[in-house]
Amino acid sequence: MSETPTVLWSRPETGRPGTPLLVIFHGYGADEEDLFSLAGQLPPEFTVASVRAPLQAGPGYAWFPLRNDLSYSVTAVTEAATAVERWLDSVREGHTSVTLLGFSQGMCMATSLLRHRPADYAAVVGLSGFVVDAEGDPFFDDDAVAALKPEIFWGRDQADPVIPQTAVEATNTWMHGHASLTKVLYTGIWHGINAQEIGHVGEFLQYKVLNAAQAAK
Repeated sequence: MSETPTVLWSRPETGRPGTPLLVIFHGYGADEEDLFSLAGQLPPEFTVASVRAPLQAGPGYAWFPLRNDLSYSVTAVTEAATAVERWLDSVREGHTSVTLLGFSQGMCMATSLLRHRPADYAAVVGLSGFVVDAEGDPFFDDDAVAALKPEIFWGRDQADPVIPQTAVEATNTWMHGHASLTKVLYTGIWHGINAQEIGHVGEFLQYKVLNAAQAAK
């Protein structure tokens, strides 16, 4: 990924300072426009930044090769996360907090960033995705995550045909050991998102990020 990824912003640069930042990571084969419409359905206080992944994948982009691809490695995940982190470090100072939202493979990115520097983020929203197997890579500071117990929303359909059951089970175990978890199951969304789920995400962001920030003042 180049130092400055392609990013869609919900506000012009002059309107961003002093706002909480919500960074969106799309799924495999999609792009930064795929989830950008969600911005209008979430609390308006947030500045939303939807980031394009670095690798070409079909009609869109990918954060790293799929697990069944011979070119997959944990290093590919950490390199992608490190590049995003460098960009985030260049913009985060203007914002009151940073929250991450990822769909499918984008959830791997959001949770990997959290697992590297958990104190940097107000909360994480993961939709129809999973957390990667760290395979002992020191990039993932899961002890620090467990100590902080960050707020995570995890929404999915038990009938999701895309995410392997082994990945779901491993994610469930990780979440219960490391996060303050809000877990919601949906019927009929398969590997997707519906209005009910976005409503719940909006409530989570309101209570766990915006209200929590007000209470901390």
